Amino acid sequence: MEYFWAFVIGGALCGAGQILIDRTKLTPARILTGYVVAGVVLSAIGLYEPIASLAGSGASVPLTGFGHLLAKGVEKAVDAEGFKGIFKGGITSAAAGITGALMFGLLVSLVFKSHEK
Repeated sequence: MEYFWAFVIGGALCGAGQILIDRTKLTPARILTGYVVAGVVLSAIGLYEPIASLAGSGASVPLTGFGHLLAKGVEKAVDAEGFKGIFKGGITSAAAGITGALMFGLLVSLVFKSHEK
């Protein structure tokens, strides 16, 4: 059932994004930003944690999961360090993912050459 819920919830998140692309004049950048903000808001009001525990990677891989990760990092850092945690928490919690993205991007850029269209 884990795979089922990951597929259903992750698919619903991606399907909602596709509907926004097809039916609105929002740019993809605005939609992606909206997904991150939605993850932060849902996390702040306590709704994202139950969704993430049910869906697993279906909820943590889309950008709403990144927003949830940032919110949880800030919450944890504020509890530990106070006001200073507001500025450090999000980046600290997402550091491994950001580093991975940068390193894999560097490796791919060394292996492949870019071409103009």
